[in-house]
Amino acid sequence: MAKTDWKSKTKTLKKKLKMLKAEVELRVHDAALTVAATTTSATTAITDAAASAVASVKKSAKLVSPLAPKGGFPTLPAIAGVEFSAAAAGIKYKNRTDVTLIRLAPGTSIAGVFTKSTTRAACVLDCQSKLATKVPAGSGAAIIVNSGNSNAFTGALGQKSVSAVTGGVAKALGLPASRVFSSSTGVIGEPLPHDRILAAIPALTTDLRSDAIAMAANAIMTTDTFPKGASATIQGDGGPIHIAGIAKGSGMIAPDMATMLVYIFTDAKISPTILQRMLTRTTDTTFNAITVDSDTSTSDALLLCATGQSTAAPLKGATAKAFEAALHTVMLDLAKQVTRDGEGATKLVEIQITGAATDHDAHLAGMAIANSPLVKTAIAGQDANWGRVVMAIGKSGAQADRDKLSIRFGDLLVAEKGWRSPKYSEDDTSAYMKNDEIIIRVDMGLGKAKKTVWTCDLTHGYIDINADYRS
Repeated sequence: MAKTDWKSKTKTLKKKLKMLKAEVELRVHDAALTVAATTTSATTAITDAAASAVASVKKSAKLVSPLAPKGGFPTLPAIAGVEFSAAAAGIKYKNRTDVTLIRLAPGTSIAGVFTKSTTRAACVLDCQSKLATKVPAGSGAAIIVNSGNSNAFTGALGQKSVSAVTGGVAKALGLPASRVFSSSTGVIGEPLPHDRILAAIPALTTDLRSDAIAMAANAIMTTDTFPKGASATIQGDGGPIHIAGIAKGSGMIAPDMATMLVYIFTDAKISPTILQRMLTRTTDTTFNAITVDSDTSTSDALLLCATGQSTAAPLKGATAKAFEAALHTVMLDLAKQVTRDGEGATKLVEIQITGAATDHDAHLAGMAIANSPLVKTAIAGQDANWGRVVMAIGKSGAQADRDKLSIRFGDLLVAEKGWRSPKYSEDDTSAYMKNDEIIIRVDMGLGKAKKTVWTCDLTHGYIDINADYRS
């Protein structure tokens, strides 16, 4: 073989070897990319699944509000003539207690107050109509409540569902349909799956008992983080008179009722007319004096039921006044518990308005402060920004005079005579803002009218809850 031929072949082989080597390296690189992509995809899928599981656990395992009563749900007295039961009907979630039935003895007087929303739910309209109807002599009554669906803005289907549910209860308990009241709370605009409630009625009827009020309080909750209950007892003429109440409410809370369901029971002997007058008077200084987010619900209902089974004589005179005072105590306790459970709340805020020109002005000023997002977020951030209180008063519509106003956070004077107080201490006021309960005192300096309202702070927790409420 010629020397040049050997060199030429060697050169050709080296070139082929180089090409083969490059091809192998390319294939190895591609294989590595494929493995990496597969691993990344698997890792991402695992991470996403884990995050979803954590989110699901967090959503199902609600944290209890830091403002919840320290002793938990109170022990409430059994009210003669009232029985309760609860069941899981699967209205929105499976295996969650979401419907409660309450049976009331024959002769029970019933009073009610409801949302003033112009888009009231079918159940609210039905309750209002029935309370205006003459009561059949000697008839008992019942209340059925569901959570998970508000049956609001559901057209003719809404009333059909109300009629089906109340009719089913009436048949099961042997009551006139006109004496069966219903309430619904939850998502607006979705038809109520009333067949699920009807399927639960036999078990609800069988399980009725007088000591299950705590179970009922749990069954009516939606975004609530704790069940709410309160009670009082007074000495009547001839025996004790008991009052016990439960409530739900956490968001969509504003005056003229809120997204609240409240049921209060007493064994007092009292006529429906007098009971209604007491309830209306007491509502203005309790449930209509709280706000969480200024939104008025479509579904608010407060029913007050008096069975008349106490051994005490019918309410009159001093005993009637004592009863109304005790009723106010129970209603205010429940109202403040609703505020304590405001969605995302970390602070309870009491706003005291004094020296207003009129009662209406006192109300306007108090609610303007209580509903101000700027005031509420400052409180959440523990910022003693009293200037935002000044802003809220100015926009309220209440008569105000800059040079006559005085503002206090707790007992600390922060502003007066149109200017920051010479006694103002940023350190002292900032330290006060760290408390779980805050009092803002405003004296308008114009008259003798006064009003106290309650609210809570506004945190990111409120957004977290309401951004995915329907999911």
